[in-house]
Amino acid sequence: MHVLVVEDDIETARYLQKGLSESGHVVELVHDGADGLSLALDHRFDALVVDRMLPGLDGLALIETLRRKGRRTPVLILSALAQVDDRVEGLRAGGDDYLTKPFAFSELLARLEALLRRADSAGGETRLGLADLEVDLLARTVRRAGREIVLQPREFTLLTYFMRHAGQVVTRTMLLEHVWGYHFDPQTNVIDVHVSRLRGKIDKGFDTPLIHTVRGVGYCFRADG
Repeated sequence: MHVLVVEDDIETARYLQKGLSESGHVVELVHDGADGLSLALDHRFDALVVDRMLPGLDGLALIETLRRKGRRTPVLILSALAQVDDRVEGLRAGGDDYLTKPFAFSELLARLEALLRRADSAGGETRLGLADLEVDLLARTVRRAGREIVLQPREFTLLTYFMRHAGQVVTRTMLLEHVWGYHFDPQTNVIDVHVSRLRGKIDKGFDTPLIHTVRGVGYCFRADG
């Protein structure tokens, strides 16, 4: 899941970024409402977490602008305002859910996942497949030739990115940006390690390899030789 977090409290923003990243999701983080609106309009996100009280442009105005422009990205509102009227106002502005501060990260994550399931069931893709490999995006399960394969959150995100770009050459930079959310090379072997682990789980023991190394470029996910 690719999530945009718009939160001006630095400590809360870092807490969210750390928790979502450790859960295998890609996170973009901004602290200003106007910057959040610009990013949400210019890029595709699976969900937004928007604080209600923001500098530059408040959260409700941000959401209302998105809805006027036809953007249906699920939005979870965060706010210290906990009265019923406050929650109703947030939902009527176009928010899909409303969570009051302080909050438990486990609840926030569960609510985001529920929003994503709801969006998928409304017409988005819920399954990916290539050859004998099947991925259920809602249940977050993976099977190959009928055998269940258990993946860690980051491995699951990596696999779904590969599958959505099957047959294409995927570069290291593409993986850094879309799976890890980095816009620079951190000079680590994080990609090699995770691809090796994923390859060991979905290719080892099967006749047809799916992850192919393109030397000097990156990887290609395909079922042919």
